[in-house]
Formats: sequence, C-alpha cells, structure tokens
Amino acid sequence: MKPKVYFSRELTPEKVVEMYHALGVELPGKVAVKLHSGEKGNQNFLTPEFWKPMIDEVNGTVVECNTAYGKAYGGVRDYTEEHLALIEEHGWSKAFTVDLMDAEGPDLVWPVENGKVLKENRVGKNIVNYDSMLVLAHFKGHPMGGFGGALKQLSIGCASREGKALIHSGGVSPDNIECWKLHAEQDRFLEAMADAASTVVRHFEGRIAFINVMKNLSVDCDCCEVAEDPCMKDIGILASLDPVAIDRAALDLVYAAKDDPGQAHFIERVESRHGAHTVEAAAELGYGSLEYELIEL
Repeated sequence: MKPKVYFSRELTPEKVVEMYHALGVELPGKVAVKLHSGEKGNQNFLTPEFWKPMIDEVNGTVVECNTAYGKAYGGVRDYTEEHLALIEEHGWSKAFTVDLMDAEGPDLVWPVENGKVLKENRVGKNIVNYDSMLVLAHFKGHPMGGFGGALKQLSIGCASREGKALIHSGGVSPDNIECWKLHAEQDRFLEAMADAASTVVRHFEGRIAFINVMKNLSVDCDCCEVAEDPCMKDIGILASLDPVAIDRAALDLVYAAKDDPGQAHFIERVESRHGAHTVEAAAELGYGSLEYELIEL
C-alpha cells in the first residue's frame, strides 16, 4: 500500500497541528522536534511563533546541532556558545526547551547499514535521550543539495559538526576545517545524505513523523546568511510518516505550479544540483517510497 501524504493549501500554525493529527499517531515519551532555527541574517526561516502550537501540542524539545562550514563561509552556528546565543536571539530558547545535541562530545557514531557512501554517521550524542522525533521541515531550495526538506533535516540536521563534514565530503573526512576542500562529487554527497538519514529513521522506527511547510520558497536554505528572497508563491503543508514520500510530494507540487512565475528559477536550482537524487537514493535504501497517495484536506 502506498504511504499517505496529507496536503493542505491552508498555511497557518493551527493547520500544522491539524495535519499532524491527520496522521493518526501519537508520538510517545520525550519528543525531539528537529527543525531549522535559522542562520544569523537569514530572513526566510520559519519563526518560533509559527511552530509554537505544533511544538506545544507534543510538548516537544527543539533539537539542533552545530554546523561545519565555519565563519569563512558566513554564519555563526559552528561553535556552541555563538550558536546558543543566536538561538536565543531568534527566540527559540524563550519559547521552548532547546537542546544543542552536540554541544558536548563525544559524538554518537551509528553504523550505516548497506550505505551507498557512508559506513558510519556521526550524530549529536543527546539524540538518544529522546523516545520519538517530529521533523518540522521548512521546504525550500538549497545551494548545495538543490532542495531541503525532511531528508535534509534527518541527515545534515541531526549530524554533529564532524558528521556534517563527513556527509559533505562524501565519507572522506570528518575534519571540520577541511571538509569543504574535500567536497565529494555531487551525487556522492547526495547519497551520503540519504545514508545518514537512514540511521535516524531506523533509530526512531515507528516513532517518527514528518511535516513539510512549503512557505517562503527561496532557492536558498535557511542556513544562508545572505539568502535570496522567495521566488515562488507559498504552496501549503504536507504531513506523512514516510520521509521519502513527503519530499517527493513536495517536489511534485513545485513541478505542478506551472502558473507560478518563479517556478523555473526554483526548478533550475533543484535540477542543477541533481537534487532529486537524494530522494531516489533514500528510496533505494528501503526506508521510504517514491510512490504515495496524496490526500488533500
């Protein structure tokens, strides 16, 4: 049976909660809420006010990890002290309990089963303190991956600094400073993302849910200090228990928006980075489906 992907064109915080309930699940125990808290200077990330009803509904803890790109590439989230200061500046720690999962080492090293590129994934060690996970993805473009959705939050989002370097270098090196010099060929990088995401999905198997919000559709990620303004009109909210299906559905909705004058620019970003390959690789690894049933609410 094809996995269900629920879709609504209504874009409100209250509708996010309704979409979650449409999944018919109740995440047990202590819930980790993985989202993108936004780089300093970024204007497109979804705010604590937008996500608050959903996070409060599951009594969740917002979880993040440090980045690996360093100040030379812009941004301040690569070291714990500055990252926590920005999280407070953006209002997350005022509204929620926040856990920077790799604030203190050592990293947790998870083996990747039958990975295409990676033999191991390095995640923030605090991830094991949670019983379940809710992935709240702001679907948008990405300068390296083509697009960012649920799979990006599972992979790069949950990876520690060294884990991010390992993914970006296609398994070559966990060295944070050198990772960009060692950046893998594009498909190898995308497959490493799919590999890394598989470990998080399997850890929380049966205790994980996904919501993609297609709002502020820039070609750039929320990790960009200087990001392009949105080029497409807002599309809506998706919810699913399948991370592959929800990202595939989001991409399909972009392709279906033929009357949107910004569609070509967004698609160029996805296709020039071969972005759909991440979804295809994840499906081949067996933790999600490219086919789905879209149910509009």
